[in-house]
Amino acid sequence: MSIKFNPPNNPRVIIIQKIYSQFYNKDAKLVFEKHRFKKFIKFVVNGTIERDELIDSEIIKNLKEDINIKKIDKIFEVIIKSAIFEFLYRPSTSAKIIIKEYLNASNFFINNSQTKYLNAILDKISKKIRNNE
Repeated sequence: MSIKFNPPNNPRVIIIQKIYSQFYNKDAKLVFEKHRFKKFIKFVVNGTIERDELIDSEIIKNLKEDINIKKIDKIFEVIIKSAIFEFLYRPSTSAKIIIKEYLNASNFFINNSQTKYLNAILDKISKKIRNNE
């Protein structure tokens, strides 16, 4: 029996969608539907939005040679920012797991070549934030 991966049930796909929607409609009310990982989804979405300036400073400090946050695609930016939030505020989750989960979720939003670049970016920033975990 094979299990099909259902993207709407993937917590990080939901996280990316919710944060992305806030970029385009900051006044929209965030609603968190019933989900097995609702508490986690809410924590990451709200935390990423609330700490946007701090996350931007981490990007500038650690990735200024690699990306220009003002010029990258918004979905790419959301994935990077939500992963950074988890690196900073979910220390009990290994960086490798966070990266793997965001790469899996990113497959629904970006193409394969961008996923490889995303992997390199997340790996680099995780090592800087987590002190080479």
